[in-house]
Amino acid sequence: MNLNDLHLFVQAVESGGFAAAARRLGIPKSTVSKRVAELEGALGARLIQRTSRSFTLTDVGRDFLDHARAAVLEAEAAENVVRRRQAEPSGVVRITTSVPTAQFRLADRLPLLALAHPKVRVELHATDRFVDLVQEGFDIAVRSHFSPLPASGLVQRRLAVESTILVASPGYLSSRGRIRRPEDLSEHDGLLTSATATQWRLRGRAGETVTVMPRGRMTADESLVLLKAATAGLGVVCLPETFTRVDVEGGRLVRVLPAWTAGTVTTTILTPHRRGQLPAVRAVIDFLMEGAGES
Repeated sequence: MNLNDLHLFVQAVESGGFAAAARRLGIPKSTVSKRVAELEGALGARLIQRTSRSFTLTDVGRDFLDHARAAVLEAEAAENVVRRRQAEPSGVVRITTSVPTAQFRLADRLPLLALAHPKVRVELHATDRFVDLVQEGFDIAVRSHFSPLPASGLVQRRLAVESTILVASPGYLSSRGRIRRPEDLSEHDGLLTSATATQWRLRGRAGETVTVMPRGRMTADESLVLLKAATAGLGVVCLPETFTRVDVEGGRLVRVLPAWTAGTVTTTILTPHRRGQLPAVRAVIDFLMEGAGES
């Protein structure tokens, strides 16, 4: 079966006749009617009942139309995939994200992105204030959040979900003693995000929860500062697993209470509808998504 014949059949039906379809497609009316007739001949069934005054689908024509439309749409989608692959992404892509996400999620990936797509130029804006993508002209936002993002009209794509864990330096634990259960944290120094956030709500593998209050040793609203304080041996810190991975693997930090977490943090890519279809923007999103599986 000729795919072009399916296309002409669909166009004829949607246009309400051969003449209208021919004008829409810029081809002779005889071509449209001939191809539809050959399609009917190949199927051995009349799809359109036409006279000089009427143009209506037969029962079998109505059933066939649904499948023909689907086939044409699939063919167009397949063609678009190839065209997008063939078009080398280029241009400026503006990204906004928080400072910690820039430091711990994007800092290693963006140089690799630049090497993979030399014609794409990324402009990264790291800030902890809320940024309106549409009003401020950004293509992509990468946001980490503890609760679901509100509906905003933006396209959301989940980049990662990870646990928030407790870590401390081997030296700190050696001098202050091993932490065997959550309640032990009340006797340990905590590195906190603010003077009011003095409690950690922990969840065990069986779903049980407990709230603990470490002794406030240091307060900072910047994750990197807290991480450095923990590696210096100042106390226990509660951070997303990605933030601590390099220091844990390097032996500068160790996991505390590995059966317990302080919830999860989700990282989401957001784009305005139309910008997300641009080749350069699409290339950046795909590259970040691929990297999420490696982190």
